[in-house]
Amino acid sequence: MATTRRITFRLYPNANTERVLHYWRRLHCLLYNAAIANRRTQYEKFGRSVDYLEQQNSLPEFKEVWPEYKALGSHAVQATLKRVDLAFGRFFRGLSGRPKFKSSRYYRGWTYPCTSGWSALTNGKHGHLKLSNLGQIRMRGEARTWGKPTTCTLVWTGGKWYASITVKCVPMRETGTGAIGLDFGCKTAVADSNGEKSQIPEGLKQLDRDIKRAEKAKRRKRRPHRKPKVRGSRRWKKAQKRVSKLKRQQKHIRHDWVHQTATQIVSANSLVATEKLNLKAMTRKAKKGSQNKRQKTGLNRSILSVGMGMLRDAIAYKVGETDGRFVETPTQKLKPTQRCAACWELTAKTLGDRVHYCQNPRCGHIEDRDVNAAQVNLIWVRGREPASLDADGAGAGTSPTYCGGMYKLGQAKRRKLISTALRHE
Repeated sequence: MATTRRITFRLYPNANTERVLHYWRRLHCLLYNAAIANRRTQYEKFGRSVDYLEQQNSLPEFKEVWPEYKALGSHAVQATLKRVDLAFGRFFRGLSGRPKFKSSRYYRGWTYPCTSGWSALTNGKHGHLKLSNLGQIRMRGEARTWGKPTTCTLVWTGGKWYASITVKCVPMRETGTGAIGLDFGCKTAVADSNGEKSQIPEGLKQLDRDIKRAEKAKRRKRRPHRKPKVRGSRRWKKAQKRVSKLKRQQKHIRHDWVHQTATQIVSANSLVATEKLNLKAMTRKAKKGSQNKRQKTGLNRSILSVGMGMLRDAIAYKVGETDGRFVETPTQKLKPTQRCAACWELTAKTLGDRVHYCQNPRCGHIEDRDVNAAQVNLIWVRGREPASLDADGAGAGTSPTYCGGMYKLGQAKRRKLISTALRHE
């Protein structure tokens, strides 16, 4: 089944070509700002709502007044207007703030939404990018699976030009016959049901410290301020470049680790089970008036530093390239961190409890906290829940989720009475 994959190539334009690229980037930025201004003026002055089609239909007359936009290509210019329309659509749905004007310094690039205006002269490994009214640009990069190019986005970031190309292809990936459960965390980035653990590279932690020092040094310099018309000092600009460089290095190391880890997991297992993560809620800042703001800020930073969402998404789409299955268990109902993988009973834990000790006197299972949670995820997906052990040794059923029935409520009371009696003996 054909799907869409994105490949990013590094571009190497000559001095003249790079000058033209920056000029086109500035033209797209001016068009973006003009489209926002047009919508604001029409609504605030005349009470009219301007949509995408109205702005698109005015492009021919616009190009007669501004002929320099003819070289950019009609489809690329329409894509910039569509970008404005999407920004206002998110604003009206309450998903983001009101679209703002952008400075050409921070406007990164533009998109060719179809195959018109560009062509990729490559078979997936290096080659050239051909742009209408500009010529060929040498590019380097390698695609794991190449196919039919569909769109191209030119991006200028970190002082370098990149071409992000989407292709229609049929990716194929080899996988094993194993099954594995995963548990993501901060102390251990990912633990599997086989007892193996994977940590984030030590370089990421060192870069966190380097970025903190670099940002502290930048704060000592004279920063720019628009309203008083204060220009940033040369030392501030130099410090800003250093911070940006360190953050790019951190991003690249994390991206490389995520894909290597995901590939290693998928290459040996056709069934991957993990818990469903609500990262937005997990990283929500502390409530107003909370006494643990610093602790919550540190926890949020640790969660985001690991890149759980990136790793989960990478594993999911890599499993999708095979005949395997990627399943997320219902975290709130299953409670894999508190549930025992041997007897399926719940044992309350805090974040400081790193080892699972089952409180059921008939079980006594001991396992690493994260490994136990990964095993619970795998057992739930397979649909073979171990029989819970009550005081009489009877099984508690086969439902993988706690339904709150009277039978299980009675079991919980009996376990509590037994544990209380054992403590007093």
